[in-house]
Amino acid sequence: MDTNKDMKTREKELLAKEAELNRREKEIKRREDAAARAGIVLEEKNWPPFFPIIHNDIGNEIPVHLQRTLYVAFASLLGLVLCLFWNIICITAAWAKGSGPKIWFLAIIYFILGCPGAYYLWYRPLYRAMRNESALKFGWFFLFYLIHIAFCAYAAVSPSILFVGKSLTGILPAISLIGDSVIVGIFYFIGFALFCLEALLSVWVIQRVYLYFRGSGKEAEMRREAARGAARAAF
Repeated sequence: MDTNKDMKTREKELLAKEAELNRREKEIKRREDAAARAGIVLEEKNWPPFFPIIHNDIGNEIPVHLQRTLYVAFASLLGLVLCLFWNIICITAAWAKGSGPKIWFLAIIYFILGCPGAYYLWYRPLYRAMRNESALKFGWFFLFYLIHIAFCAYAAVSPSILFVGKSLTGILPAISLIGDSVIVGIFYFIGFALFCLEALLSVWVIQRVYLYFRGSGKEAEMRREAARGAARAAF
């Protein structure tokens, strides 16, 4: 008798769990349908495949004629990650040769802030602009991508103006360090080359995006949207 009661109890528990799962599935489906009707795209994290941290599905979500440009823009995002990671390696080597810990901590800060900042401030706005044909998101991209290009150009030279000179692998620190340590100097020259390549690649991207932006009429659309926003704010 006790065995039968236990089996019935477990069966009831399983049925209750199944009913709860079905209810949740229906609720999720209802929300997805409502979001689709409202034009909202649910962005599931899918990249990198082995440890998804961002949403990136260019082949399925971006129009074919824009995919090449966005692929190169994504390459420039990865290029920045590479530049800042190599920057940490170089600064670590310089620290080992007696340059002090301050520049190492600055290199870590550049990496921690620069990588997610690039994704959220200019890559994701460009991705959404190309997916949804949003003129205002193009404007957001242009603003922060120009800052990105300026940073890469500055890092390639790395004068001691805004940042501590040897905390970025520019040509000036490379020349300064090559006399003290050939290996560290070579590391810095490689970093200089990476920042130069990143800047050139980024210039190509912004030119392609701007040509599309002008040719598709998005510039005029952005001005109209901005004017409507200003009018609504005024009233």
